[in-house]
Amino acid sequence: MAHPARKEILGKIEKAAKIADRKASDVTFIAVSKTRNSDEILPLLETGHRVFGENRVQEAAEKWPALQADYPEVELHMIGQLQSNKAAEAAALFDCIHSLDRPSLIKALAREMDRQNRNIPCFLQVNIGEESQKGGCDIAAVPQLLEQARESGIAIIGLMAVPPEGTNPAPYFALLAKLAGDNELTQISMGMSGDFETAIKLGATHIRVGTALFGPRVI
Repeated sequence: MAHPARKEILGKIEKAAKIADRKASDVTFIAVSKTRNSDEILPLLETGHRVFGENRVQEAAEKWPALQADYPEVELHMIGQLQSNKAAEAAALFDCIHSLDRPSLIKALAREMDRQNRNIPCFLQVNIGEESQKGGCDIAAVPQLLEQARESGIAIIGLMAVPPEGTNPAPYFALLAKLAGDNELTQISMGMSGDFETAIKLGATHIRVGTALFGPRVI
């Protein structure tokens, strides 16, 4: 079954990867389904899309178990801020967590992964623009948090960041890619609807696309 918006995005991924001398298959396209209901998500599932991102544990818990009953191969990514008191639910629901950013969350998730016998790959979220209102650890804190996570048994596979809104994202993407390389991490979660092509050219392995796929959200 065709999905025009998905097809267009896949074409852009292919083109951006080619420019960067990369393979499109090396880029994981996460469909950001936050605030979207099952009727909006089903056409994507029917077209074969299997990787989705959610921002809130409660919202994901309300809609995804029923969808995954029919599509058990779906891979669910937690891409929003995660509170430590939601660690148990997050560990049960998600296949990857992109927003690990502080010692208390590392401790809570490590405990829950151990209790539930789950080994969930995680990204360390970096506050790449040093914005006081935004989640993510300080750039200088990356090595220390990586060490703590590894000592806790959490597999950190890469770094994630969201550049400051209204700025040229390229320098921030380049900085995140350098940070990942400096810390011997191969995965980089960066790039959203308006800038994923730039992110791919600068090394993104995971892009998070919502509006370009589903259209503007109805508030």
